[in-house]
Amino acid sequence: MSEQVAQWDDLRTVLAITRAGSLSGAARLLKVSHATVFRRLGAMEMRLGVRLFERAARGYVPTPAGEDMTAAAERMEVEWLGVQRRLAGQDFKPAGTLRVTTTDALMAGLLVPIFKLFRESYPDIALEVVISNQLFNLTKREADIAIRPTTTPPENLVGRCIGTIEQAVYGPSGQGSQLPWIAPDERLGYRLLETWMTSEGVAEECSYRVDSVTGMLAAVQAGSGQAVLPCYLADAAPGVEQVSPALAPLATELWVLTHPDLRQTLRVRLFLELVGNAVKERLVR
Repeated sequence: MSEQVAQWDDLRTVLAITRAGSLSGAARLLKVSHATVFRRLGAMEMRLGVRLFERAARGYVPTPAGEDMTAAAERMEVEWLGVQRRLAGQDFKPAGTLRVTTTDALMAGLLVPIFKLFRESYPDIALEVVISNQLFNLTKREADIAIRPTTTPPENLVGRCIGTIEQAVYGPSGQGSQLPWIAPDERLGYRLLETWMTSEGVAEECSYRVDSVTGMLAAVQAGSGQAVLPCYLADAAPGVEQVSPALAPLATELWVLTHPDLRQTLRVRLFLELVGNAVKERLVR
């Protein structure tokens, strides 16, 4: 192993311990054993003649020397990730891997057939889909592309609005609108809907909360009550009917986003074009 590689491994180890706060957590981040992290840290401290971490009750806390090494590691990480993104933009054929993050509701109600079309159109591009209601860090390449409903897309990303998501109240078929309310759990982070339900005076009545939109739909299908749901998801769901007009205050833009360094990558451009146009068509009611 060259001296430069060893030094980078040292910095990555310090960075992982700082972020995880423990050797076991750092081992998981680095995908190595606990013993390897322990050995690397001990060797570094002996070689440098300083203690890099204090072993406190709340875990491994960096000393001033450890903070200095962590800062250096973060700078190197930013540079390396930037190089990766720039190199990814130099491809000349539609091949490679695309990692896309989106929500469970968008995947189930809108994107599955569109992703199938993309795979059929570009079979040499491997598609990895991460289902999460949290926006992954595209700067650190936890994902290449995010498809998210938002009114305020992050300023450090680029992309375009590919449609407007309409929402309405839905209930079990044939049961009318005088039903208990099903609401989003706070862990879903659905602030727009929470605010609307509070303003309508129904938030306090809710005794059934779910931390995913597809879970809310399933509860409505089971006859447990009514809920505000995206029309693209609920319109085609069996056993469910719309019991209110589309709610204008809850209309939300749908964005497809990527990092600026990746926007000229061929596979990213192809994805943005095909998926963006297909979504726009499907969102028209």
